[in-house]
Amino acid sequence: MKNILNLVIITLLIFSCKENKSKPNELASSSETTEYSGTASVTQGIATTIAEDIYSCERGRKTDVGEITSTDGKKWIVPAQTNYTNNDFPFAGNLFNSCEGKNYATTKEALASFDNSKLIEIDEDGEIFTAYIFADNYFEMYVNGIPVGKDKVPFTEFNSSIVKFKVQKPYTIAMKLVDWEEHLGVGCEENRGKSFHNGDGGMVAVIKDAQNNIIAKTDESWKAQTFYTAPIKDLSCVSEEGNYRYSKNCDTNGGQDGSSFYALHWELPNEWMNADFDDSNWPNATTYTNKAIGVDNKPSYTNFTSIFDDSDNDAEFIWSTNVVLDNEVLVRYTIK
Repeated sequence: MKNILNLVIITLLIFSCKENKSKPNELASSSETTEYSGTASVTQGIATTIAEDIYSCERGRKTDVGEITSTDGKKWIVPAQTNYTNNDFPFAGNLFNSCEGKNYATTKEALASFDNSKLIEIDEDGEIFTAYIFADNYFEMYVNGIPVGKDKVPFTEFNSSIVKFKVQKPYTIAMKLVDWEEHLGVGCEENRGKSFHNGDGGMVAVIKDAQNNIIAKTDESWKAQTFYTAPIKDLSCVSEEGNYRYSKNCDTNGGQDGSSFYALHWELPNEWMNADFDDSNWPNATTYTNKAIGVDNKPSYTNFTSIFDDSDNDAEFIWSTNVVLDNEVLVRYTIK
């Protein structure tokens, strides 16, 4: 009996030692996961909704805005601080917009319906240019720092836009691009059987002169920088090399619960939209195929492939280095 009792005591002591040894390892693993030494501010979990339904469309997703505080005490508007409700920032015209019943079948039809009083004059003696834009999901466009057009539909249904402006060459186009989100603060939406599915972005643009010549199109020569990346499941997956902000090694599978997902936020530089802003250290844009963006079933794109997919001057979808996880991206290009 005594031997049995001793055996039980020894067994309990061994088990207790094993438990005590395992706990520091678990903490170390958790610590490694949450360590981050990059330049971004870090948030975790779902943001607080501060504005609901800033736009509504019968078949569109709910379009809200949120706020979240990062570990360094900064407050961030998600998915981005935009001018959507700013009446001084003009709306773009419709190339295709099913939310408003503007289901134009051709560019000619859309242009005939464009209100030319909405043309933005930057230089009185400038030339007139027309930009055709498809953005997933939202854009704000500046020319030489002057607002010339913002997307009418922040989220969905998918639309495309026309922006007209009068300016002298050379001039600089600067755009804020936003991949809107249903779950604020973690870059996710309910889709494909997952409550927290990663959305994706992408923007294509063609700029024509008054003679209908293409004078610029989106490609890898544009500059592009990300300022909001989510969802991040493990902060060790991200890296930075100079001004490159990489999340290429991060999980993009989403999940059913995003309450523990992280997000990275960077402050936008002052006057990023101005012509004299120095973007020389920004990465060049990354290009993506139509298939990667998933536009082959969207009439807001396919009705206008004669513009976007011109056989002699094909425009490419652009974004930052990660079209899935990067949710707020600034792009710039100078037309000479």
